[in-house]
Amino acid sequence: MTSDAAPADRPAFAHPAEEEFARLLDFYGIPWQYEPRTFVLREDKEGRPVVAFTPDFYLPEQDLYVEITTIRPKQVRRKNRKIRWLLEHHPEVNIKLIKRSDFRQLLAKYGLAGPDLPPWAGADAEADADD
Repeated sequence: MTSDAAPADRPAFAHPAEEEFARLLDFYGIPWQYEPRTFVLREDKEGRPVVAFTPDFYLPEQDLYVEITTIRPKQVRRKNRKIRWLLEHHPEVNIKLIKRSDFRQLLAKYGLAGPDLPPWAGADAEADADD
C-alpha cells in the first residue's frame, strides 16, 4: 500500500502508532509504502522460511525502511535481534527502529503530545525511564 491511496483504500494498520506515523508522513508529503517486503531471516534445512521480518514502512525517496515499536523497552530485544539478522543477510538495507520513547519525542516535536497522549505512546513515561 502506498501513500497515494485514497483514505478508503488505506491499509489496515496493525497498530494505531503505525496509522499515526502514516498521517505524519502524509502531512509532510513524504511518500511511503506499508509493509511492502518481507525478508527471510532464517531457513530450515530444506530452505523453508522459519523466521521472517516485515518492516512497517518503506520510504522510497530516502531508501529507508522504518519499524515502529511501542512495546516496553525490555521487550525490544526481539526487534533488535531481527534487525541485526536482517542486516547480516542484507547489509545494503537501510532501516531505522523507532521505539516508544522516540515516537513520544516525534509526537512532541510536531505538537501532537500532551495530556491526551494515547497509552501506546507511553503516557506512563515516568515509569519507563530506561527506554
